[in-house]
Amino acid sequence: MNLAHRPVDIFQVFGENPQVLTEVLQDGVNLAVWRRRLPAQLEDFAALVISLGQPLADQRVIEVDEQRPPILPDLLREAADLQGYESFVADVTWLVAAYTCLVGARRVGLRLRVLGGPMCPRFHVDNVPLRLLTTYVGPGSEWLQEQASPQGELPTAESSVDNVQHLQAGDVAVLKGEKWQGNEGAGLVHRSPSGQQGRLLLSLDWLA
Repeated sequence: MNLAHRPVDIFQVFGENPQVLTEVLQDGVNLAVWRRRLPAQLEDFAALVISLGQPLADQRVIEVDEQRPPILPDLLREAADLQGYESFVADVTWLVAAYTCLVGARRVGLRLRVLGGPMCPRFHVDNVPLRLLTTYVGPGSEWLQEQASPQGELPTAESSVDNVQHLQAGDVAVLKGEKWQGNEGAGLVHRSPSGQQGRLLLSLDWLA
């Protein structure tokens, strides 16, 4: 896939405060990352979910309103009896509300997945406007800075890639995709982490 015609200056921003996520709305920023440390109860809950050894998943479309908190009934219901579940639901609810305000969404697509291996092992760009990703346990997504993709070509499975960057568990990342107006050819190049370590991954997409 050719990624020609990207803006000249593409960069990423990081911060210790959730306010940093708003910077992804700026021209030229294709990734904003809130470097957060998960509370102990969320870390413990996520570890318990992985210990079940089941490929749990929850996928839904949520009608949202900036004036009201989202309602997420039976979120990942198979894990409802685990200690820390209420804190987990509260955290996902807060992230959905924050994402809703960030983009002015009316409809959000939510996916929660327990993964035992790479979901998207090849470098790619998302064909969406703006996607939120956070990993509650396990390695985070891998991504490339703009200059790490020479001649606008995505690395192949056989190519050697230097300077691969890594998100950490707890990080909240907002990624620009190819459908963000003015960002054609500049979507963040990323992939699932290698290895078979278990992960609990949340993704949010702006549907309307």
